[in-house]
Amino acid sequence: MIWWFKARAVPALTASVLATNALGLLMGNTELPVPVLTGQSGTFLVGHLITLLPAVMLLHGMGRGDLRTESVACRPLRLWDAALGSAVAATGAGTATLCYALGADSIALILGRNIAGYVGLALLLFPFFGHRIAAVIVAVVPLLFAATGWTTGGRPEPWAWILYPADSVAAPFITAAIVLAGILVCLTRQRPLRFAV
Repeated sequence: MIWWFKARAVPALTASVLATNALGLLMGNTELPVPVLTGQSGTFLVGHLITLLPAVMLLHGMGRGDLRTESVACRPLRLWDAALGSAVAATGAGTATLCYALGADSIALILGRNIAGYVGLALLLFPFFGHRIAAVIVAVVPLLFAATGWTTGGRPEPWAWILYPADSVAAPFITAAIVLAGILVCLTRQRPLRFAV
């Protein structure tokens, strides 16, 4: 367990969750200029992008071990990884919700939701692609959504969940579904595809 704890870089992962929330709250509703390929431009916030950090750190930790060896290990490493991902998602969302309850701006809700969603995507993609390719795919998601996720009215498309406003009712459900799907795939699929490195 100590080896797994060190291999997964749990202290650095925890620090990344807290730093992402703190930095996101300090940056507030700062917008990033992103070219739009379809529809009309909307508001793409720094909080939509920096919330990638905990998911990338989780993937980095999950990729530090030998995936072939871990897939046949006696200990339930995938269960531990799924539990770690769940804890990261819950910590990110919980910290942001607590900050919002204590008077922070509504950006806190977006930060928590997106941290959890990206972690869910990381858990979903890692068993198929490995840590490197999964990290690239997760990093491309917000850029793809920012470029193509807006309707002609400047509102987010239904599938562009990271762009939803803080008061969206659907976004938390979509995020929870992504996290649950990620946990399920992480628990049931043991080996990445052959091309994953």
